[in-house]
Amino acid sequence: MPMKIAKFTFALLTILFLVAPLIAILPLAFTSSVILTYPIPSWSLRWFEELFFADAWRRAIINSLIIGAGTTLLATVLGTAASLGLRNRLFFFRGSIRTLFLLPMVVPAVVLGVGMQVLLARFGLINSYTGVIIAHTVVAVPFVVVSVTGALAGIDERVELAAQSLGAPPVTVFRRVTLPLAMPGVLSGAVLAFATSLDEVVLTLFVAGPNQRTLARQMFSSIRENISPAIAAAAFLFIAATILIGLVVVLSRSMLAKRTRPAAS
Repeated sequence: MPMKIAKFTFALLTILFLVAPLIAILPLAFTSSVILTYPIPSWSLRWFEELFFADAWRRAIINSLIIGAGTTLLATVLGTAASLGLRNRLFFFRGSIRTLFLLPMVVPAVVLGVGMQVLLARFGLINSYTGVIIAHTVVAVPFVVVSVTGALAGIDERVELAAQSLGAPPVTVFRRVTLPLAMPGVLSGAVLAFATSLDEVVLTLFVAGPNQRTLARQMFSSIRENISPAIAAAAFLFIAATILIGLVVVLSRSMLAKRTRPAAS
């Protein structure tokens, strides 16, 4: 019993240590002051109004949504296709190729940013929405591959073989059997891809121009120029979006478990 209490106390203190900076900064998003300071003189939503009505912040939010949507679509398609290809047991060097897909997760962002800048400049895509979407897709695809691969691993292949034995062509098997069963994993990967794009700042610094400034880059620039409570308001939106994304991932995993349990039985 004392050991359980000690473990619980240690876990509680660890969680408190991790969330303490968030607890300290989030209330400042509702301050009426122009500086980040305690005690808060009065409560106000003026900094959220600045986020949505100031030209720089509003444009950054719109850019983040445009780039995030494009990244999500492209990364989900490519990651799902890659997962389906790596599922083939007759495919040689599956492990090595899967490792190549996961490399952007471990390569330093600065190195990746320099490489993407050189590559995109060759094709004239630097300082463009297309270039930023491609750069974000590179770092988002691994998350889709991991998510979809896990979903495909939970599918009983006998279900697909049964559909084929009944005369269904491969396209129909994929559309009517494989994709619906893997959809929770696909959705989870899409959500993670969007979150990755929303949070990416290093690659954006290398490949984006003034017209493609995202919310993360705007926050970075604002911190360098002037620490404003608008940054705390933007951080509040980031954290709220992250919590929402986490809930979506949990629900998707729950749906995946419910779909695969009957097939497994």
